[in-house]
Amino acid sequence: MSNREIAERLIRLVGGKGNIKSVRDCMTRCRFELFDISKVDLNGIKGLERTLGVVRSGTQIQIIYGLGKASKITEEVRNLIEYLDSVLEGETVALTKRRLRDRGNTIFKGFLRRIGNIFIPLIPLFISCGFVLAVNNICSIYIGEAYRDTTMSKIISLIGNSVFSILSILVGVNTAKEFGSRMPMIGGVIGGIFISQSLSDITLFGSVLTPSRGGIISVILVVSIAVFVEGFVRRIVPDILDLFLTPLITLIVAVILVLFVLQPIGGIISDLIRALVLNTISSDNYLVSILSGAVCGGLFLPLVMTGMHQALIPIHADLIANVGYTVLLPVLATSGMAQVGASIAVIRITRNSKLKHIAKNGLIPGILGVGEPLIYGVTLHLGRPFIGACLGAAVGGAVMSALRVGAITMGVSGFPLLFLVSRGKVLSFLIGCIVSYVSGYIFTELLRFDDPVE
Repeated sequence: MSNREIAERLIRLVGGKGNIKSVRDCMTRCRFELFDISKVDLNGIKGLERTLGVVRSGTQIQIIYGLGKASKITEEVRNLIEYLDSVLEGETVALTKRRLRDRGNTIFKGFLRRIGNIFIPLIPLFISCGFVLAVNNICSIYIGEAYRDTTMSKIISLIGNSVFSILSILVGVNTAKEFGSRMPMIGGVIGGIFISQSLSDITLFGSVLTPSRGGIISVILVVSIAVFVEGFVRRIVPDILDLFLTPLITLIVAVILVLFVLQPIGGIISDLIRALVLNTISSDNYLVSILSGAVCGGLFLPLVMTGMHQALIPIHADLIANVGYTVLLPVLATSGMAQVGASIAVIRITRNSKLKHIAKNGLIPGILGVGEPLIYGVTLHLGRPFIGACLGAAVGGAVMSALRVGAITMGVSGFPLLFLVSRGKVLSFLIGCIVSYVSGYIFTELLRFDDPVE
């Protein structure tokens, strides 16, 4: 019998699809949680081909198949249950779902939907931790060491940074689930490799590796490839070796991609960004400075997604040390401001109550300089609002650069940066803020977007 035939017989023998509360793979066993254990045909299951044993406990029944075989039969059971669900839905519901699924079903929109599915479960954490982190950063800057050195400050910082410090791991797990991995925790392991401090102890091609280089998008890319490798390996390895060989080969491929592909590419891009910014935005040529301000503002949101924005930190430090302030930080801050404007436009346009709620909750952290809730919860997976935010930031960045607004130190972004701008530039900064908010709103209104179905 094939795995599918065994799964079909198994569903009938445990009392049918309606008697199954849940089913999961447990190493060597297919574990069913049932509503009514009395409906189970134990003798039938014991006599079923490939069954090595049966364990019954309360409303749970475990059928032993051995390594590899158990996971494959469990997967077939899940597939059959999903198929039966779709048949029992009724023709009207099925047609409605199909019509909604096919509406605007392009590759790009499919990609955005997957991005949304990866990040939406994390949005409540982004909002809560982002707000805590923003307030703590503001207090650290304006109160100073008297606040930073307190135990309370360190505890609050720990809470605020919690989700961001393991974001690669969380995204890795969700990506593996979204792309259909049967061992989603391997996505978390790959994400952990990205942020491991042990990378800084490794030198390849004459360069020291850098933790987090490549950012969240690289995590999604590598994990999605790893899931494909996992599926390919699982199809060709013997069942008895599946538990050992599949995760091993998948991890080896993922590590090779991280170390030998993404790390060098990330380093090249970081160096190019650093050289480009130093030779343009701080240029004495007024027109070059304005154009570079527009480019830097417009590209900063994609840069944050890829993690390449870390390459700009040494530039801020160098400008502050040599000039007394950094003109780059206010320019980049416009990206968050424009995204706030874009999100306000989304709130006005959308009829989706969930999206409206997420956008409203992300506004305060966004205004305070923490943009992840709005990036991953609102603008990015909608597509056009993200582009609207980038275009708005380009306009705001050009204005900030034209007015030569500088920040005397680093530490905060968004509207609170007002308190760190160089002497005599407060009004100029406020003008740049207003332009960024309004531009992000206007571009999003012009571009519009496909409102998600409730």
